[in-house]
Amino acid sequence: MSSPAKPAVKTYQNYINGQWVSSSTGETFPVFDPSTEEVIANVAAASAGDVDKAVKAARAAFDSGPWPATTAQDRGRILFKLAEKIRQNQPILAELESRNTGKPIVEAEYDIGDVATCFEYYGGLANKVNGSVMPVPANALSFTLREPVGVAGQIIPWNYPLLMAAWKLAPAIAAGCACVLKPAEQTPLTALEFANWLEEVGLPPGVVNVVNGTGEIAGAALVAHPGVDKIAFTGSAVVGKIIVKSAADTLKRVTLELGGKSPNVFFADADWEAAVDGALFGVFINQGEVCSAGSRILVEKKIYSKFVDAMTEKAKHIKLGAPLDRDTKMGPLVSREQYDRVTSYMEIGKKEAKTATGGGRAKAFGKGFYVEPTIFYDVDNTARIAREEIFGPVATVIPFENEADAIKIANDTPYGLAGAVWTRDIFKAFRIVKSMRAGIIWVNHMQPTYVEAPWGGYKQSGFGRELGPWGLEEYLETKQVYVNLDETPIGWY
Repeated sequence: MSSPAKPAVKTYQNYINGQWVSSSTGETFPVFDPSTEEVIANVAAASAGDVDKAVKAARAAFDSGPWPATTAQDRGRILFKLAEKIRQNQPILAELESRNTGKPIVEAEYDIGDVATCFEYYGGLANKVNGSVMPVPANALSFTLREPVGVAGQIIPWNYPLLMAAWKLAPAIAAGCACVLKPAEQTPLTALEFANWLEEVGLPPGVVNVVNGTGEIAGAALVAHPGVDKIAFTGSAVVGKIIVKSAADTLKRVTLELGGKSPNVFFADADWEAAVDGALFGVFINQGEVCSAGSRILVEKKIYSKFVDAMTEKAKHIKLGAPLDRDTKMGPLVSREQYDRVTSYMEIGKKEAKTATGGGRAKAFGKGFYVEPTIFYDVDNTARIAREEIFGPVATVIPFENEADAIKIANDTPYGLAGAVWTRDIFKAFRIVKSMRAGIIWVNHMQPTYVEAPWGGYKQSGFGRELGPWGLEEYLETKQVYVNLDETPIGWY
């Protein structure tokens, strides 16, 4: 019996001013299936000149043409139409995202559903942007207008490609901005398929442009471009610092959602089964390629040994497999580069702590970037595996004595994106919530994310917020208007 035919290798172009165009240099780069290491697409590599064309198209769309005159209600309707297209094409998008990222198909389907929900949410919020009227000590009317910030450059990570694009595009469109989106070079395919529908749903040319390429060329050109008013970036703290420095030359507004080393704190009085599952889910979901991963697992000493044993036993039964297999719980890492990074940290961990399970390549696979779910225990919080973001399925388990010790360890990190606490004691839970220095805190859960609630971090996890009305605020300017109602001359001279 012959095996099914492989899908054809498709070539994608850049989407600029409503047209699909090749790179000005003619260069392309390959995109891989990380489970097979085979090329599944070729994509046009944008040069700095291509980025310039995209920014100029966005600038023209924002400054003139039909987009500035489009009402908030109509912008909302466009977003609802995009949500409908995504729901209609969810199976296709989920399969493409799964093949491109390596994430299990069930997770990809959930992500694409969230993409549609995000567009729906901001579709409903578009016509609810209100100014204010201020009483002033004069015969005058003083009020504010909320206006779009302008042209937004949006740089997307590779772990949740279309979802992170939606987090940025949806509020920007709702606000009335024009956008230049740069997907991650490893995972651009769903964003490019999405661009096929922009004209169909009623977006004028130039309102949303998609340019592909590396961060060093396309990303750097977008950040430095004087025609861009705002940069929204999700990615590593290292790159985030580079973006801030470059954006300072033109004083762009910048929002950054960066890395994390999130503490997942377990007290002895927590629900046992829920806690063990929460520890595993928090660090192994999406192969651990999650900015908010609960990779530092802090466990009270009263239950420490038993907890490590329970985690280890369950981790050994996590099913690794092909991304499109519906039984797969963990797929491959996204790329060779990420595989090398994660396995290098596994070697570091073997020297810094004890290995409960995992620690290397998943031996059942002859090809693909598969690694074992790995648990290190008796980890000191000063160890590299406890302080540096690994961005893979690597858990570091750290014991603590009491509540004060847990808070001290949890906050002893340069990051502050997220954290979680597990306990039946509501008073203790709220003391931890108030003490933990992070932008997102979960109680008796790990990783729930809803478009209605703000997302962003403290410290080196970035600044600004995405999602909810906070995400829309990041794409709005506030203009003060003063109307003199007194017909008497000022009397200055």
